[in-house]
Amino acid sequence: MAQASVFEQILDPANRADPYPLYAELRKTPVAREPDGSYVVSTYDEIVALLHDRRVSSDPRSRPELDGTSHGLPLPFISRDPPEHDRLRELATRPFGPPCNPGRVEGMRPWLTGTADDLIDNLAGRHRVELVDDFAYPLPVTAICRLLGVPRDDQPRFHHWADALVETADPTTGTFADRQRRRDRINAELGGYLDGLAAADARQPGDDLISGLLTDTGPHAPMARADLLSTCALLLVAGHETTVNLIANGMLTLLRHPDVLDRLRREPDLVVPLVEEVLRYEPPVHLLTSRSALADIDIAGTTIPRHAPITLVLAAGNRDPARFPDPDRFDPDRTDNVHLGFASGIHYCFGAPLARVETQVALPALAHRLAHPRLVADPPPYRPNPTLRGPRHLPVDVDAVAPAAETAGRERVLRPAHG
Repeated sequence: MAQASVFEQILDPANRADPYPLYAELRKTPVAREPDGSYVVSTYDEIVALLHDRRVSSDPRSRPELDGTSHGLPLPFISRDPPEHDRLRELATRPFGPPCNPGRVEGMRPWLTGTADDLIDNLAGRHRVELVDDFAYPLPVTAICRLLGVPRDDQPRFHHWADALVETADPTTGTFADRQRRRDRINAELGGYLDGLAAADARQPGDDLISGLLTDTGPHAPMARADLLSTCALLLVAGHETTVNLIANGMLTLLRHPDVLDRLRREPDLVVPLVEEVLRYEPPVHLLTSRSALADIDIAGTTIPRHAPITLVLAAGNRDPARFPDPDRFDPDRTDNVHLGFASGIHYCFGAPLARVETQVALPALAHRLAHPRLVADPPPYRPNPTLRGPRHLPVDVDAVAPAAETAGRERVLRPAHG
């Protein structure tokens, strides 16, 4: 039996808790050909170059192994190449956020703060809390449902769809074609539900994102109904699954660095660079596996041939010592932190503004209100998925859960000192 390649070892769930030594080994060969004919790219400069290279396709229809049939929604814009991608992304951006609507996401901050406090209130009286199921999951799913106008009573239905779609992002669960077909079937179910919401909003528009897409009168508008449904399906699932990991990874990192946790309690403004460093140090998305070459591409002394699948290991690039000094050190004071936590180029994470605000709200709320938090297990149990990496559970022992009003008062005292 042939020895597993470094990348095959990375895919092994046994290495999920700490893949970083394997990433360091992987970077010794910046562009590595795998036994299946795919190419794995692991160094920062090469990843950035390919993310900005129009010869790299994000469209699964460019993969020869797919038969071209689809039984679900049209591909979302993140899975399309220009010019389709550019047109649909522009339409989706106008009602969502900056630069067209900068106040929508930022305006959710007070509501997110209240929702975070409500979730932490539910932990009161416990001395062991589970931060994934009881906080990191419900906060972003509630937020994205509010943004899209999904009734609160319907939110539990999306757990099944989200889990099923996340599984299709795991390269160890069948061939690329099999995963794409499963994704099509799940999206068809989700699209049927979202079509009902869109029909209701068409009759009586509100202030949610679906209504914004339906009533847009700008260039290229309105978005076709099928594309609208695929866009909303993308946001509903991707818009919260990655943020679950970002919040959980962030809190795990703070618990491993109690000096930084203490600083966050004393220095409210620290949260902005801290979240950026979490995105570099423990990103929620480790791999991009859906790329392929539209032409022969010469990079780092290797030629990636036309049609070859390409995997970009974002998390390895984020720890590349050629780009980041002392990359294995968690340092919220790090400067020039142009990380790959949200990728780069035309496919830069569409939901990044919302994920940032959610995490900037979540981490200080937990830091202030959990008294003397300690990890129950280190490492905690991880999800098996190597693409969307994060703890499956994050049990934490605490001495007490402080009331929200008490911590709000402390923040008000500290904030002017950093104004």
